[in-house]
Amino acid sequence: MSPPRKSKASSPASLVEPARREAIRAGLLAWYDRQKRDLPWRRTRDPYAIWLSEVMLQQTQVATVIPYWERFLQRFPTVEALAAAPLPDVLAGWRGLGYYSRARNLHRAAQEIVSRFGGRLPSTAAELLTLPGFGRYTAGAVASIAFSEPAPLVDGNVARVLSRLFEIEGAPGDKAREARLWELATALVPGERPGDFNQALMEHGATVCRPEKPLCLLCPVREQCLAYRHGRVDELPPAKVRAAPKRMTLAVAVWAHEGRLLLARRSEKGLFGGLWELPTAEVEDDTSDPDSATKLAEALGAEVSVRGHLGTVRRQLTHRALSLRLLRVTGRQHPTRAPAFQELRWCTPNEASSLGMSTAMHKALEAAVSAGALHD
Repeated sequence: MSPPRKSKASSPASLVEPARREAIRAGLLAWYDRQKRDLPWRRTRDPYAIWLSEVMLQQTQVATVIPYWERFLQRFPTVEALAAAPLPDVLAGWRGLGYYSRARNLHRAAQEIVSRFGGRLPSTAAELLTLPGFGRYTAGAVASIAFSEPAPLVDGNVARVLSRLFEIEGAPGDKAREARLWELATALVPGERPGDFNQALMEHGATVCRPEKPLCLLCPVREQCLAYRHGRVDELPPAKVRAAPKRMTLAVAVWAHEGRLLLARRSEKGLFGGLWELPTAEVEDDTSDPDSATKLAEALGAEVSVRGHLGTVRRQLTHRALSLRLLRVTGRQHPTRAPAFQELRWCTPNEASSLGMSTAMHKALEAAVSAGALHD
């Protein structure tokens, strides 16, 4: 008796009925040609500039990104220029965008692109995935938009569009749901203009198929949308349950000497990794001044005493409610090295403001100077 034949694995495109697939692709591409926003990275074919835009747009709104993208390209116009720049300069150019691990990975990837690929971004998603900071989304975006590879992508906007079009159940983060969304994205992207199609999906999610009050009457693929047909647009996808921000209190050493303040560069990993700051140590809300001084002394490797308070700066980060307690401190020695930091410098406020520093710490610096940190 002959063994049973193995069935051929279905191609990704077979997940969607051909006529429906073409109706979705044609509808979104035609809509995109008419309605797409005029964004500067859509006017270039430079893979580096396109990659930079995709990294900046993660967790950051378009209107915020545009001036940063333009300034960053002026400062680091090529992959080679970015790779050759010191990391602190790159972080300084990123200041205000947050999520600084993006800038560190961008810098590391640029160095690998120069050393491994001769300064040219690889053109396939598979090769891009070997670079620091390239996940499946970024690799698909750059490969499809810059190089026209039919590589899929799924971000929050695309996930919402596909969830409604195909009535996909499950909450954001559910593994089965995520796998299904990637399968659908893979099925839809082959065909003409894969980069434009991926951008059309994202643009549609950002401007029409919105999380709240979607504009279904303006939707070019409404007739293909199962959620619309079944009256479930407002149900899909279900809202993601966000954890309450973690409270975090930092004691900040405001140490002045001869018109300069002590600045420290953090280790590469963790919150604000690699950035400059007035030296900090994590404390509890009710930590006493002597105990705060002990924590700061441990971080700086030098004796510290608290002479007074210069106020508190509060900042709301995505996952943290941050309190920066500004403590005027002094000590018998003026440290130039510290166990908890990569580097120490004594800087004027103007010198300090030019360093790569988080927005939160920049606010703390301004508050300390305004409160008279440089005056006894």
